Amino acid sequence: MGLLTYLLTLPLAPVRAVTWVAQRVVDKAEEEYYDPAPIWQRLAQLEQQLVSGEIDQETFDRCEDELIGRLTEIADYRNQLS
Repeated sequence: MGLLTYLLTLPLAPVRAVTWVAQRVVDKAEEEYYDPAPIWQRLAQLEQQLVSGEIDQETFDRCEDELIGRLTEIADYRNQLS
């Protein structure tokens, strides 16, 4: 029965291969999107910009709120996976 099933589903092999590749691309994209390291780096850069006077406190606060929101989103996503 295994050989018969294999022969009957052989025409679907390209579809399964495309689906597998697409899933790997989605997995990699999610891994990169939900990686907190770039967010922490950007927060450190933002603080350096504030200290050096490149940005004002208002800009710092606005950007910091956005970045902390992303970190919260990442934490929520990781909690859903657990």
